[in-house]
Amino acid sequence: MSLLATLFVSFFQVGLFAFGGGLAALPLIREQVVVIHPWLTMGAFSDLVTIAEMTPGPIALNAATFVGNRVAGVPGALVATLGCITPSLIIVLLLARLYAAWRDKAAFQGVLAGLRPATVALIAAAGLSIFILAMFGEGGVSLAGLDWVSLACFALGLMALRIWKASPILVIFACGAVGAAVKLAFGI
Repeated sequence: MSLLATLFVSFFQVGLFAFGGGLAALPLIREQVVVIHPWLTMGAFSDLVTIAEMTPGPIALNAATFVGNRVAGVPGALVATLGCITPSLIIVLLLARLYAAWRDKAAFQGVLAGLRPATVALIAAAGLSIFILAMFGEGGVSLAGLDWVSLACFALGLMALRIWKASPILVIFACGAVGAAVKLAFGI
């Protein structure tokens, strides 16, 4: 299978099974681009998530475009993006018809209720993987490997978002500025 076809199929699978939105797709994207097709390292995947999160648009779509571009240039970006959105297009058209016909049925409501916790589990798993990588790097979890600057940015960013209701964009830029300043000042 050609590289472009592989990109399409990989992101078609992501789009097909990514219930719950972009954050829920992160474990699926990681599986495709780090494990099955080693197009990215785990560190590069973490960078991808950061870039995809801070750019406008859905995370999964941004990730598909980024990976496709990195692997096969503009044609790769287009093919990976198309692969990611095609399942959603088909599924949403079908679900719109089903929802209109069955929205009051208990079984249909049960399916939706069952998907919600699974979606939360997918998001939590992706978040935990990225948290561990951001705090400890690729060397594994140990106190000696803890990145104290990342931990401080995480704690302050979380407080700014949850307690002070700061703008996520400002938090991203502030944490990036702190990280850059510490790196430049201390070389760590």
